[in-house]
Amino acid sequence: MNSIDAKQSERNHENLSGTEATAKLKELVEKSKTCFFCTKGQGESKGTRPMTVLQVDERGNLWFLSANDSEKNHEVANDSEVELYFQGSPHSDFLHITGTAFISQDRAKIDELWEPLAKVWFTEGKDDPRISAIEVVPREGYYWDTKHGMIVASIKMLIGAAMGKTMDDGIQGELRP
Repeated sequence: MNSIDAKQSERNHENLSGTEATAKLKELVEKSKTCFFCTKGQGESKGTRPMTVLQVDERGNLWFLSANDSEKNHEVANDSEVELYFQGSPHSDFLHITGTAFISQDRAKIDELWEPLAKVWFTEGKDDPRISAIEVVPREGYYWDTKHGMIVASIKMLIGAAMGKTMDDGIQGELRP
């Protein structure tokens, strides 16, 4: 193997499952609440649009608000398989999730997720009849992160560059919540 990973002196791969995977998912989503929410759509956006995660529940499911008359909701109704792409910073905190999306009209959940800024899209406020909640239940994911944070990672990269040695502080792996 001639990969840069093979030249690492440190462990740089860790697959996570169960509660560890859910904790990592929550940690990374908290760093970047906005993701590309991708459906199997064929419209102008080709099924890709930015969306803000309003909640990650205790099971690791991600919650969004959406208009029930939107292309996104129509696409999810036709094919519930979705992909989410997150980037928390320029050099770390990357996350890709595949999962199943469910559309809900549960008013209690919509009230729980409501934020005043959502009035930009739902002009009648949280009682707007067009509001729906979308729950994404992750099936699997993949993450790219740092082990010790950006300061340590940056220092290690500078030392490695000066010494001509691979000193990457990155870690990556599969997530199975």
